[in-house]
Amino acid sequence: MTATAPTSPAGEERCDAPGAADPVAAREAMVARLETAGQLRPGTVREALLSIRREVLIPQAYVRRSAPGEEPPRWDLLDWDTPADRVELLGLLYGGGSVLVQHDGEPLLGRARGARSGGVISSMSSVTGMTAELLQELDLRPGQRVLDVGTGAGITAAVICQVCGDEGVVTLDRDRHLVASAAVRLADLEFHPHLVCGAGEEGCPDRGPFDRIFLSYAVRQVPSALAAQLAPGGRLLAHVTTASPSWPALTVVERTPDGTLKCELRAVEFAHRAGHGVDRIWLTEDFRHRIATEPGTWTYVSARKLPSTTDRGFWLAADHLLGGGMVRDFGAEHLALGAPGCGSWLRAAPDAQGWHVAARGPRDIWAELHDLAARWRAAGSPDRYRLDFTEDGGQRVSSQDRVLAWDLPAPGPIEEGVLS
Repeated sequence: MTATAPTSPAGEERCDAPGAADPVAAREAMVARLETAGQLRPGTVREALLSIRREVLIPQAYVRRSAPGEEPPRWDLLDWDTPADRVELLGLLYGGGSVLVQHDGEPLLGRARGARSGGVISSMSSVTGMTAELLQELDLRPGQRVLDVGTGAGITAAVICQVCGDEGVVTLDRDRHLVASAAVRLADLEFHPHLVCGAGEEGCPDRGPFDRIFLSYAVRQVPSALAAQLAPGGRLLAHVTTASPSWPALTVVERTPDGTLKCELRAVEFAHRAGHGVDRIWLTEDFRHRIATEPGTWTYVSARKLPSTTDRGFWLAADHLLGGGMVRDFGAEHLALGAPGCGSWLRAAPDAQGWHVAARGPRDIWAELHDLAARWRAAGSPDRYRLDFTEDGGQRVSSQDRVLAWDLPAPGPIEEGVLS
């Protein structure tokens, strides 16, 4: 009798040879890690992640070969059709991190495997754990009409098609090369959603209204056209960000059966990367070094206690209400904040006596934080806020008692995403 390889429920062959590339085992291990981390629970999203072959959706992916700070950066494009690449490629596809998909806006179909130098990675798939949590939050169900904004490599579109059926699914991206590739790769998995190349903030009104709308990139505020395309009983998820990458939020927009919008802004630890056209500020290596080592113009011990790192509702409010574009160095041992626009910075380390504070620049960031902390505590220390669409087209965030309130910044001319 001839022995046959074990297969997955989808009919895939498994490979038991040590060190061999086994996509089925890789998928099972990915799902097990997500379950252990508490990011995935039993249900349709879990079953979709177990069945969707990422090596079909992303048969090629980049791996960075250059050291941090090395110029020009160097990447290798791995290819599933090259057996020698398969083990490393599976590690990228099912390892849980972002997968680098596109270099310098290139076409994805017909690319030659090999090295690339210089330029930038222009599209990548999102971290798997965050995507899984969001898709579960979306509460996908069979037969729903779903708008997936930011097609990218097609991962979220594939999960949505698997759960809901592809007849009512629309997936949209600004990049025609990503759309063209996704159309082919999704069809290879026998998914046939409606694919659109266009502006993400405009949605697809001729295919709406939608029961679910999902944005795979962060925006300054919820695109009003997308909210308008939400059906009664529908739900929209989008990450909201300022210029700072440090304190994002998740917006949950629901349309009640009577047509009213009910919106909530939740402080979160992680978010999608900012969409195209969203300006960002960063702490340079030199600025981080100065914060860590310079003595500071002011040095003192303070007994006042700040909200902790996990009090994300406070830091979200600080990001919007203190202004000036503050960024936190999360790699520092203790609290380290910088405002690149004016050069102000703060370093604070706790001990039994209180906080040892060093600061420099025109802003007194320590005092600003404590003034806001008093207001935040007076508002009940919220980690969630209400979001209202105003009559003038703006969006207003506030605590339930309105003690804290701010306006979300208006979007730029273009805010389409490059992630999936």
